[in-house]
Amino acid sequence: MLVKNQPLIWQHLCVRLLSLLLINCALMAAANAQSDTSLTLQNAVRKTLAQHPQLRIFDWRTKALEGKRQAADLAPAYELGIEAENVLGTGDFAVVDSAEITLAVSSVIELGDKRQARTAYVDSHLAYLDAEKKVAALDLIGEVTQTFITTMSLQEKLDLAKEATALAQSTFNQVQMRAKRGVTPEAEALRAKAALARARLKQANIGARYESSKVLLASYWGAKTLSFNILEGDLYAFSDVPAFEVLLQRVNATPAIARYASEQRVREAEMKLAVSQSKSDVRWQVGIKRFEATDDNAFTLGVSVPLFAEKRNQGNVQSALAAKNQVKDEKQAALLSLRARLFSAYTTRQQQYQAYKQLQQDVLPLLKESLILTQQAYEKGAYGYVDWVIAQQELLNGRMALVDAATSVLLNQALIEQLTAQPLAIR
Repeated sequence: MLVKNQPLIWQHLCVRLLSLLLINCALMAAANAQSDTSLTLQNAVRKTLAQHPQLRIFDWRTKALEGKRQAADLAPAYELGIEAENVLGTGDFAVVDSAEITLAVSSVIELGDKRQARTAYVDSHLAYLDAEKKVAALDLIGEVTQTFITTMSLQEKLDLAKEATALAQSTFNQVQMRAKRGVTPEAEALRAKAALARARLKQANIGARYESSKVLLASYWGAKTLSFNILEGDLYAFSDVPAFEVLLQRVNATPAIARYASEQRVREAEMKLAVSQSKSDVRWQVGIKRFEATDDNAFTLGVSVPLFAEKRNQGNVQSALAAKNQVKDEKQAALLSLRARLFSAYTTRQQQYQAYKQLQQDVLPLLKESLILTQQAYEKGAYGYVDWVIAQQELLNGRMALVDAATSVLLNQALIEQLTAQPLAIR
């Protein structure tokens, strides 16, 4: 039969799949014992999160930021300098007897909490990087889920195509037998043979698309060869979807929106860092000076402070403030986009679910009954071959439409879960 008694996709997989605020052990848990040749959505997600290079990049970026934080937390360095005056000149200064040599140590006293501002700026980037990783994991899981559903749909269509080929073979055998007995024209046998060839071509086409889709699915965890033959799941197991207003409230807590809060903290830290540069640092220097002419020594002390630092830094502060305010509008724009996508996914899911129910409850039973009656009439000679083939094709098309409707329901459910970062309720 078309519908298999397989584990429910959303019951076994998607409940834990899109709990993306955590992206934790629930997604990384090993699946129940499975056949070596089957693949569940949970296993596909687990492998992807563990091996996809897009997520490993974040580990290197984290290490890079940790190195920057270590550098940002350093105090100003000490400098050792030597200065020689009155040397290699003319007259009395042609030799080094009149030289004045100064050996000094210098550094900077930072004002305006610059060191704290630097480390806070890097820390904010680390938090933002973590938020970006959650968003990337959410998007990646969404892609894997949609590819899994699409592949499972092709798997279901391939089973249907095999049934269609078997039916075409049976029809050809029956028509050919009737033609040999002279009950039906030879032309009908030829048409039945052509229909069988078309069924085989369609099966081969769907089979090729199915194999390509499996390769695409395996590419998410970098597999060079397929370790599975079939996908395990139920294409006709749907989750209950709350009202749109309830889903809309969940959007504000998604990683995609929470990322803007992290970016806001980055901009605030950036502004504090810019403001800290308005405070002039004090450069100091202490040393000892040697007078070769009199054979005397003396200590030296120097202090310097840049002038008009605040005025010269106004442009940097203005730029940081603009970047900070920009994040608010970017967040609002992202919310509008998410709401539009959510509404589209919600309405499409509802419409396709109604189409699925109507096909399952009303259309397919009628088409099945019609095929039985048409075949009986054909065998009695009341209907022709064309009538019988049309009845077969209408039923096959209806079953294909059922697969397409179910696929659309699941794809939009997966998108709703991705956009809200929460699993839907299981019926």
